Amino acid sequence: MELLVVSLASLLAGFVDSIVGGGGLILVPALFAVFPQTHPATLFGTNKGASVWGTGIATVQYSRRVTMPWHALGPAAVAGFAASLAGAWLVTVISPEFLRKVLPGVLLLVLVYTLLKKELGRHHAPRFSGLQETLIAIGIGAVIGFYDGFFGPGTGSFFVFLLVRLLGYDFLHASAGAKLLNTATNLAALVLFTLKGHVWWHFALVMAVANVVGSLAGTHLALRLGTGFVRGVFIAVVSVLILKTGYDAFLR
Repeated sequence: MELLVVSLASLLAGFVDSIVGGGGLILVPALFAVFPQTHPATLFGTNKGASVWGTGIATVQYSRRVTMPWHALGPAAVAGFAASLAGAWLVTVISPEFLRKVLPGVLLLVLVYTLLKKELGRHHAPRFSGLQETLIAIGIGAVIGFYDGFFGPGTGSFFVFLLVRLLGYDFLHASAGAKLLNTATNLAALVLFTLKGHVWWHFALVMAVANVVGSLAGTHLALRLGTGFVRGVFIAVVSVLILKTGYDAFLR
């Protein structure tokens, strides 16, 4: 029964995550609810062991239908991987608790900005090219990658927002790029958790299959319905993130 519940949660998480990120909102609470006595690191590691496959498959699916600027996103993914490892190491030295109260406010600013700028991300009009685009993408990968390793909530949404705002991508192209970058940061965390022995592979592998099925369905829907749909899901996911992180920071 436990495996069935977390696998269904993983399927739904893969679906949401493939569109605009935020799958952790579903899968991580499900793992904590089903295994309340388990060390959090093991649950986080198991989550990464499942979700990295979904984001990876989503990247492949998007790349077949959406033009991916590999010259920029490839180096950004490498930077994200390295920065995520650094952030994960730092969290073993200092606590990320101070970010809990800041995060809801940052997410609220992202939401308000997106709602006010009604044309934001509706049209794909890259603002940079060549080396300049690559350097900005590396900066995005490094900053958010470090955040993902150190703290984590909202990583996919931050990737999408910055790719839209700074590089001029539409929401569909930004979501495609975010999947690649998030795969790299998830992989870094998974490597660390695996080395520390914090992954239940007997659960993670079954959950990974479910996550991939959900990811394929979500990617298909995003590609079929396009940028407007992805923008709407982005607004919904960020809104839920604000509520969830606000509750965790001020009411729990």
